[in-house]
Amino acid sequence: MRHVFSRQIRFADIDQLGHVNNVRFFDYLEDARLAMLYLDPIRAGGQPHRGLVVARHEIDYRRALTFRPEPVRVETWVTAISPVRFTLAYEIRDEDVVFVEAMSVMVAYDPAAGTPRRLTGDERAYLEKFTA
Repeated sequence: MRHVFSRQIRFADIDQLGHVNNVRFFDYLEDARLAMLYLDPIRAGGQPHRGLVVARHEIDYRRALTFRPEPVRVETWVTAISPVRFTLAYEIRDEDVVFVEAMSVMVAYDPAAGTPRRLTGDERAYLEKFTA
């Protein structure tokens, strides 16, 4: 199952070449990740997943995305889970075109101790719903 987040393109996302600036795509990924791990659990009556930090991002730009009235979809799924970390894959797309493929390595983190921590059973169970 993929998590699907609809993202409206804003005029501020467009650079002088007339397409979405490459850095803005990271905002799209962040918005989708926030919805998947924080907002959607709250909307479902559960607890948000806190204490997760990004350890790595990779992004491949496939097609230029220009300003348009229709939103794009950010589809997110989990490709790997280990005791302390997991990997998210993304596509920013519409019905016909993939504009971006990306991945993020996320690490469970204890901010009080300032160290990585193990994923909880609830976190693992939630992530497993989105495994490829």
